[in-house]
Amino acid sequence: MLRFITFWRVVAVLALGLFAYALFSGDGEPAGPYVARHDLTGIIVLDDDRDALIRDLASDPDAAALLLRIDSPGGTVTGAEALYEAIRKVAEVKPVIAVMGEVAASGGYLAAIAADRIVAHGNTITGSIGVIKQEVDIRGLMDLVGVQVSERRSDVYKARPSPFSATPAQVAEWEDRMIGEAHEWFRGLVGDRRGLEGEALVAVTDGRVFSGRQALERGLIDEVGGLETARAWLASEGVDAGLPTRKVEKPSEKVSMLRDFLDMKVAGATVLGEMGIGRLTGGVRLLSILR
Repeated sequence: MLRFITFWRVVAVLALGLFAYALFSGDGEPAGPYVARHDLTGIIVLDDDRDALIRDLASDPDAAALLLRIDSPGGTVTGAEALYEAIRKVAEVKPVIAVMGEVAASGGYLAAIAADRIVAHGNTITGSIGVIKQEVDIRGLMDLVGVQVSERRSDVYKARPSPFSATPAQVAEWEDRMIGEAHEWFRGLVGDRRGLEGEALVAVTDGRVFSGRQALERGLIDEVGGLETARAWLASEGVDAGLPTRKVEKPSEKVSMLRDFLDMKVAGATVLGEMGIGRLTGGVRLLSILR
């Protein structure tokens, strides 16, 4: 019994230690100029707090530059658009560089082109520039289990697509126009930001992926390298090489480990929710994501 009590006392002390670390680890940062680093990882969705955090760096007198560490396969088109705009806000007033990790595809690459310069590793999965819309057809399954669903609509376009019925030709045509419009918008941004046009632009915006080396050859990135390469470029832009790099993140990110530890919500729906997967599957969305 004594051992049992001692064990839980140790657990309680560890929990309190994690709590203190999560809440105060960032508050003790020394004041003064620094290079802000923000890590963009996982699925990109609309995130007002994330975008506000990035935009605020534009007016932070101590933030000399922004270094983005991107490791994302993309996400929703709207989420990537809002993120792009937030990064551009910072780039209007101070240097911004993106360092791409394992993957910076689709919406992840869209975030990268908002930077003034892009660095990638030689084998970084890059590109997948395009837009997709996915829908589920479960009519075969419904037939198998002997269940039917009756649907009535005010118009043929309402509540489409439906997993219970085929998509009419005119609805599919309209959806294709939406996808095409979003793709042209994405392609236009790539052309403007990377100085590409004509066949050179079309060849890299058809959805295919490239290695970092291939991306360099095609003008999708500026240099093969990593974080040290990024700091060297910032120095060439007048940012003091001796400035410390400081991670900037949302408070929710700082306490996520503590929350998982205390709540024990580390499986099933909670994990899906933290990754944003649940949000991706909830309703009709245009995606810009590596598949």
